[in-house]
Amino acid sequence: MTRNPDDEFDRLTRALREAAPAPDPKARQKALMLAMENFDRQSQGSQADERPIPDRPQERVGFMTGVRRMLFKLTTRPILAVTTSVAALCLGLFVILPQGQIPPAPSRDRARSEAPAPAVPPQTVATAPAPMPEVAPVAEPSPAPVEMADATAEMEPALMGPDATRQPARESSASVRMASPAPAFVNEMPIMLPVPDTEAFANAETNPVRVTAEQPVSTFSVDVDTASYAVIRSSLMRGALPPADAVRIEEMVNYFPYDYPAPTDTEAPFRTDISVFPTPWNAGTRLVRIGIQGRMPAVAERPPLNLVFLIDTSGSMQDPDKLPLLQQSLRLMTDQLRPDDEVAIVAYAGSAGEVLAPTKASDSARILAALDRLQAGGSTAGAEGLELAYQTAEGMTAEGEVSRILLATDGDFNVGISDPDALKDYVARKRADGTYLSVLGFGRGNLDDATMQALAQNGNGQAAYIDTLQEARKVLVDQLTGALFPIADDVKIQIEWNPAQVAEYRLIGYETRTLAREDFNNDKIDAGEIGAGHSVTALYEITAPDSPARLTDPLRYDQVETVVGVGDELGFLRLRYKNPGETQSQLGETPILPGDGVPDTDARFAAAIAGFGQLLTGASYLGDWGWDEAIALALEGRGEDAYGYRAEAINLMRLAKGLSGK
Repeated sequence: MTRNPDDEFDRLTRALREAAPAPDPKARQKALMLAMENFDRQSQGSQADERPIPDRPQERVGFMTGVRRMLFKLTTRPILAVTTSVAALCLGLFVILPQGQIPPAPSRDRARSEAPAPAVPPQTVATAPAPMPEVAPVAEPSPAPVEMADATAEMEPALMGPDATRQPARESSASVRMASPAPAFVNEMPIMLPVPDTEAFANAETNPVRVTAEQPVSTFSVDVDTASYAVIRSSLMRGALPPADAVRIEEMVNYFPYDYPAPTDTEAPFRTDISVFPTPWNAGTRLVRIGIQGRMPAVAERPPLNLVFLIDTSGSMQDPDKLPLLQQSLRLMTDQLRPDDEVAIVAYAGSAGEVLAPTKASDSARILAALDRLQAGGSTAGAEGLELAYQTAEGMTAEGEVSRILLATDGDFNVGISDPDALKDYVARKRADGTYLSVLGFGRGNLDDATMQALAQNGNGQAAYIDTLQEARKVLVDQLTGALFPIADDVKIQIEWNPAQVAEYRLIGYETRTLAREDFNNDKIDAGEIGAGHSVTALYEITAPDSPARLTDPLRYDQVETVVGVGDELGFLRLRYKNPGETQSQLGETPILPGDGVPDTDARFAAAIAGFGQLLTGASYLGDWGWDEAIALALEGRGEDAYGYRAEAINLMRLAKGLSGK
């Protein structure tokens, strides 16, 4: 018997209709409510469970992120309606197509050109079958492949710099997430652009050779700063020769301690030591080394110290060799203070504020805790910080006490008074009240050496650059008393050369410290400060009238008269200084004789360092004398070298020789 397939299909259809249970509106409503509640929990909990913003990575910005944010802003009921419609549409497509046939996936190019972007991420679609009593939580979607727009968004903060405000990432119509893996280059590390170098150094043209008959008098202010040497070391250790403007030879020479005789209790606060010996790089000339040694009083006898740490916490200070090194350095220093000394901390970044009120040094835990709280960020209101620091110091000062502001910065004064001359005038007015100002420089790249020098020189203080923790120990531990406790202010040196013995002379270094002849006797003219135990070294190269090394021809009508009784003097040295707190200077005088001193190890090493500096600047007075000769002379003058400073200098010379290609 032949069966009619249509009759069998009709009977099956009727059987299915009769067997199917009647729809239950209550069960359907319950399942729908559970689905909506589950979706609400999923959408709200995904962000609530994340870590706080400072700790968790920034959200990647792209097309799907924009869709996700749009969905979170919608209510749950429209979301459910959208997802239900999408599910119904998919089911309809499946029923219409022949059994088992799957629609072909469009090619990638066709998908980009024809297919619209999906309205809802597939991971967020939730369906709720009616028979289920409750809905299981939806799993957190796995991270989608990184797209190019996201990588660019992550790179932008580094390109803008630490002080910039993050801008919203630009959306791209082509930044649609694809199911296939992202190209290999997407996950590579972003290329970081170099930070622009804005360093500025304070220097002047190299001192020329002077004709004694025309200019017999040379006048300059003493300098005990050491910043230049540390900057040079920093450059060489990074594998580069330092900028010529960063080289100040007097600061290189004065970086090292010398064994000059100390003054007795009945003498002036310092003692002068003179040596005359042949110039290493020119056999036809001689070097005159002038050394000044300051008295070192007993630490117990010094007056109480009021110290204000003025700390730059701007965004440019966030590098490891800036604020973190600064904090470590000041921790070393606080251990050296006496219990009755006082410390205050003022920080500035955008605006200035008092971080620590005046606190006795005996309460070291409180001081160190305040240091540890400092963080870098913002712009640099340097002028406002200086003003607050001076106000704080004035409130701390009592009769007979010493007050000093210690400014620690990378020198990037980009808010407020940024002109060095304006800052110089401001600090000069404040120093009359008895508050000294010293400057510690940190970091490279935006080091404003010109501003730092202007502040330190006019604040009767010292400028130092700290590139390592060892340098911090040298400046703030080994030389702390000298750096903070002055024994003489406005120290000036003037030498009158005898034209009968010296036809030409040249002061090596001190270009930024030269003074007019008339400034020597003017007590209103500011000059350098000498701290307890400090030494100062100056070098002159002199040429005799009959020397073949003479660079200028004698004048046809030159009449040189020799003063009776002083014909063998090379010159005459005068030195002026003020006792701290006084306004009238004291005068000291001593002749310079041809047989003064001997070229001991200190003299040879000072000459080697002077040669080192001249080689770095490409000076034209050295002839054929080069790196090998400088290194050999430094080795001869290395001496005892208890701290290893001289051995380090010799290694730096070797580095400079290799970098110079000579």
